Amino acid sequence: MRFFFQATAILLLAALAGSIAFFTLTSPRPQPGTPLPVLNLSPLDGYPGFQASATGEPYLINIWGSWCAPCRFEHATLMALKAEGITIYGINWRDETRDAHAFLEELGNPYDGILADPDGQAVRLLEITGAPETLIINHRGEIVGRWGGPITVDALRQEIYPSLEQAWQRTPSR
Repeated sequence: MRFFFQATAILLLAALAGSIAFFTLTSPRPQPGTPLPVLNLSPLDGYPGFQASATGEPYLINIWGSWCAPCRFEHATLMALKAEGITIYGINWRDETRDAHAFLEELGNPYDGILADPDGQAVRLLEITGAPETLIINHRGEIVGRWGGPITVDALRQEIYPSLEQAWQRTPSR
């Protein structure tokens, strides 16, 4: 009898995990070249904001929160990207201002501007599946790539650098 309950529990968990994976992987997400939606968010208190639109140069938008362990893991990579001269904007998702400030004071600030998204408005518009997630934006303000999860060396090789390079090659006057 005990085996029956254990097997049933395992099957139910597997079915739940499969359903979540199916809907996550098959849900429509903005295709490359999709213009960024208008984000009506305020800057994180004490930091400059940004306009999510065409800037004339490619950039990254990183969705993060101080409560997010993978965000802490990827933070050193974001600092290295900033040191390389890559423009990174942040969207602080569902966070307390004081916690976001403490996170940046402890680990450094890789962002050229930060918007606060306390209720998940931008995350819904951008169809973000979790934090961290990074969008690669071209000079026209179009999403040309995305990476769900912490930015690792593999992420840099597989998505971030190739998408940024392609975006730079298509930037006028380059």
